[in-house]
Amino acid sequence: MQKITIAIDGYSSTGKSTIAKQLAKALNYIYVDTGAMYRAVTLYALRKNFVGKDDDLDALVQDLPMIHLEFVPNKELGISEMYLNGQNVEKEIRTMDVSRQVSKVATIPEVRYKLVEMQQQMGKGQGLVMDGRDIGTVVFPNAELKIFMTASANARATRRYKELLDRGEIVSYEEVLENVQKRDFIDSTREVSPLKKAADAIVFDNSHMGLEEQFERVYDCALGVIKSNS
Repeated sequence: MQKITIAIDGYSSTGKSTIAKQLAKALNYIYVDTGAMYRAVTLYALRKNFVGKDDDLDALVQDLPMIHLEFVPNKELGISEMYLNGQNVEKEIRTMDVSRQVSKVATIPEVRYKLVEMQQQMGKGQGLVMDGRDIGTVVFPNAELKIFMTASANARATRRYKELLDRGEIVSYEEVLENVQKRDFIDSTREVSPLKKAADAIVFDNSHMGLEEQFERVYDCALGVIKSNS
């Protein structure tokens, strides 16, 4: 059966990565979490004090050739984890500190050009599920299946808040909601590769949808597209 490219875009905390991982596993496809890539660059910028209290984005751009990103399979967990310059940073990139800065870093044209090129290379010649903000519009505009995930800001903030608490972070719901809304605005209004629904993308609003129902719907949709392309 012919393999296809599946692009999953959408707002932050809509569960894109969770669904994409499940879908890739069920189809035996490669999964790429582009959000982890932008978070890893942001972590690098935080470590170098390029973002935070005082921003020096030009210095980050100059350092881009020194940033090496790699997804390394973790056989015990059954997932691939993000490595930044040879170091496993999977847990560190999921913190609120990174979340506060990632949209800012993702607006930098040079960062986007570098990561989009890497993402396109990852998807050559293989069945792929990739999630992010501009996969169906910029990275793989010819993807056979495009999905756009959305949910209310309150529903997304509640999910994110619970995730952070489970990881032991001390945050308020109001802070998380503000971060979700701020990221929505920045992602949707940036000049380079803004977040928007591809014209041929299928919309999934999961504000009131459980994980099992989401997966079943997306999986059935994927099987239909795969069958029609075989």
